[in-house]
Amino acid sequence: MNAEWRWDFTYEILPKMLWATLNTIMAAGIGYAIAVVVGLIFLIGQRTPYRVINILVREIVEFIRSTPLLIQLFFLYFVGPQFGIILSAWVTAMITIGLHFGTYLSEVYRGALEGVPKSQWEACRALNFTTLYTYRRIVLPQAFPIAIPGMGNYLVGIFKDTPLLSTIGVAELFHAATSVGGEHYRYLEPYTMVGIIFLILSIPAAMGIRKLERSVNKAQGKAKN
Repeated sequence: MNAEWRWDFTYEILPKMLWATLNTIMAAGIGYAIAVVVGLIFLIGQRTPYRVINILVREIVEFIRSTPLLIQLFFLYFVGPQFGIILSAWVTAMITIGLHFGTYLSEVYRGALEGVPKSQWEACRALNFTTLYTYRRIVLPQAFPIAIPGMGNYLVGIFKDTPLLSTIGVAELFHAATSVGGEHYRYLEPYTMVGIIFLILSIPAAMGIRKLERSVNKAQGKAKN
């Protein structure tokens, strides 16, 4: 009987699942916003005039990228208190997601900057433009369209990795489904709803990113003409 779909049970748990969906969206959004800023910090740290700082930041980035997100969550949440670092599950989740995906976004930014022709940099130096002006008015407008696909992919990636947050007690979608299933001894409806909700949110997000990419490229093409 447990293998049969029950619509009455589905309607009963729907409010709880929708509330958990809001938590999931919030977790992904805040985590991504932190990752965007952290990625910029890591990028700047690897482009300073000081070789020691460049190497140190590079090693930190490689270390974070080379370890699983789940291990980082567990270490900060369960091991951190032994060193006096006591954080709530939500704060731990946001910091970990921000740091983890910030390293990947820093590589996206680096690749985008390297995608700008060297002649653009040389022309700016020849015209005696300041570094800030060069980045703000010349380089970044050309690098941004290159970075959009990678940034969009990691936004979707963060969203799909939010179920890992349930391992430290964050009340996101997967955590809610597990809780409901354990309480009622029915997992068919809650886990199916999780998959459907992720599809409903992920597909439009991916389509929106592609639309943004086309719009930016189109606007850039008009500017060149």
